[in-house]
Amino acid sequence: MELEQALHAARALVLADLSAGDVAQADVVSLVEDAVVHRRWWVEQWPEGAAFLAGLVAQDVQDALLDNFGRWPVCPVCTESGDRHALAVEPELGPDPRWVCPEAGVTVAAVGGLGTVLGP
Repeated sequence: MELEQALHAARALVLADLSAGDVAQADVVSLVEDAVVHRRWWVEQWPEGAAFLAGLVAQDVQDALLDNFGRWPVCPVCTESGDRHALAVEPELGPDPRWVCPEAGVTVAAVGGLGTVLGP
């Protein structure tokens, strides 16, 4: 089923980014599962939105982490200057989401690709 594949792909991409930042502990993975459950309902209502799931799940997890643990993912571009801020997902609602530094205005990685920037 296409919906299931899109949900699993979004989950896998966000988990890859969490693992790259070494924050994929059980309680954080539970936040991913909660986001996927929430977005399952959303995409059932709007099937055309399946291409947007990865970015939306990433944003949902980012918001939940901010509420419970702090900023994630921390921008690797600006950390040397001592400025600790989170990356943002762009587009907020669109296909092919990517992590961008809102301060420097640069793309850091595709959602699911933080491992290439932050390491394994």
